[in-house]
Amino acid sequence: MPRYTVHVRGEWLAVPCRGEGLTVLWLGREALRRYMKNKPDNGGFASVDDVKFYVRRCKGLGLLDHDDLLEVALEDNEFVEVVIEGDVMSPDFIPSQPEGFYLYSKYREPDKYIALDGDSLTTEDLVNLGKGLYKIKLTPEAEKRVQDSREVIESIVREKTVVYGITTGFGKFANTVIPPDKLKELQFNLVRSHSSGVGKPLIPERCRMLMALRINVLAKGYSGISLETLKQVIEMFNASCLPYVPEKGTVGASGDLAPLSHLALGLIGEGKMWSPKSGWADAKYVLEAHGLKPVTLKPKEGLALINGTQMITSLGCEAVERASAIARQADIVAALTLEVLKGTTKAFDTDIHAVRPHRGQIEVAFRFRSLLDSDHHPSEIAESHRFCSRVQDAYTLRCCPQVHGVVNDTIAFVKDIILTEINSATDNPMVFAKRGETISGGNFHGEYPAKALDYLAIAVHELAAISERRIERLCNPSLSELPAFLVAEGGLNSGFMIAHCTAAALVSESKALCHPSSVDSLSTSAATEDHVSMGGWASRKALRVIEHVEQVLAIELLAACQGIEFLRPLKTTTPLEKVYDLVRSVVRFGKL
Repeated sequence: MPRYTVHVRGEWLAVPCRGEGLTVLWLGREALRRYMKNKPDNGGFASVDDVKFYVRRCKGLGLLDHDDLLEVALEDNEFVEVVIEGDVMSPDFIPSQPEGFYLYSKYREPDKYIALDGDSLTTEDLVNLGKGLYKIKLTPEAEKRVQDSREVIESIVREKTVVYGITTGFGKFANTVIPPDKLKELQFNLVRSHSSGVGKPLIPERCRMLMALRINVLAKGYSGISLETLKQVIEMFNASCLPYVPEKGTVGASGDLAPLSHLALGLIGEGKMWSPKSGWADAKYVLEAHGLKPVTLKPKEGLALINGTQMITSLGCEAVERASAIARQADIVAALTLEVLKGTTKAFDTDIHAVRPHRGQIEVAFRFRSLLDSDHHPSEIAESHRFCSRVQDAYTLRCCPQVHGVVNDTIAFVKDIILTEINSATDNPMVFAKRGETISGGNFHGEYPAKALDYLAIAVHELAAISERRIERLCNPSLSELPAFLVAEGGLNSGFMIAHCTAAALVSESKALCHPSSVDSLSTSAATEDHVSMGGWASRKALRVIEHVEQVLAIELLAACQGIEFLRPLKTTTPLEKVYDLVRSVVRFGKL
């Protein structure tokens, strides 16, 4: 017998369909009837017949025709919404789809797997897991380690040994011993009480990364989780059943407790959950729709799911990968700008950089030489001013290897820390199966990724700061041989005047965001957690800074392509002409 899960005014209703030939109109009315039945005032309606509504699928938000047969229009156990005409959206309403839902209407379940062992995950792997390109499985070695660590926990429970977080309370209540018959309840209470975050939920890509990273840490075999529970979590990941995880609420020690608790809350079938099939719905309905059962927590398992730095670090992985990409692009954009401003290539000579041999500086200079005028790639623009009287260029052009170079070196430094962190055990207490004991420590403290991501924001911001100055040179006729604001008929047309203002605004905003969050600490948990990393904010603001850098460099790229139009028919080098052609394939020459 088919069944559908229907959302009506914030409530989810399971509607079984007995009989054949039922229509979308019938489903909407039946859902409304059940909704009204549970309301003392019938939900404010006299009867179902008085209600005007339309029905849409949660997946992709496609509207359904009232006359369509259910077996034709919908899949069994699909999620739909009944939207009542005239309803005003509540400010607390969770949309059925997150931002970018259109991407998920085309979601295809992957058929490839990444095997996690807790030791060899890369930042690229984690970003690809976030994109939904792979499912997860465990290596046999990881399964054995998980089983061995669980045996230690079972022994502690059998022998009634007093161990933090297993047979005691948490934080300030660490000295409170919990009776054996309350140990499972202790874990559920922990997850529920710690689910106290606020803010927008993580988008699906970031929630997948968070979930995948927690699985990788659990696979190391130092957390004490059972193999049965870990495999349940993996099944939920593979089905893309993603809990509602608010982005704010972690202080980055003792780990990312609030966001990871929200993650665990969905896994136990409570709170909200999202999947491409359902959109946002009650977690128990989403799991049921995918044939999955909620996790039943055993002793220590609630703590195993929520104690670690995975929120900071998963966002940090995205930040590092995006920073690496935009740093390479910054060299290309700056080289194109240098061509348009008729700069010289002499500042990129190999001998100059050999005597100050920072790795990033040498790499950037090499990229500039590869892109700019040479015997291999001659430039007509460079040839046109070869014998000009100018001796040297402004710092924003001449010093790109030095400025961009240290950004590259910082990214490499941060990536090394993040790579170590994503393959580290960050629980407390740690379970050492070979020693047959648990030890309390401080691996949950997020200072390493927090400091690293603060460095990353400061470094990557400089790409936007120097780019904005190059945009100024492109737009200012006193600094170039180009028309003011890169437009013909200036005055009638404003050209890139306000595009440059936007770049300046973004750079200024990023200056404030670059203040390190990790220099702050506020004591929490009645002074038992008296120093924290504030790494959650470090990771989120690093991503915002990187987004600003992407936007500023996009403005510079458009401005450089606009500027080259005024140098035609002269051509630049073959690589830079290909960059120009790529831009012009999506953005035409601007006349305003």
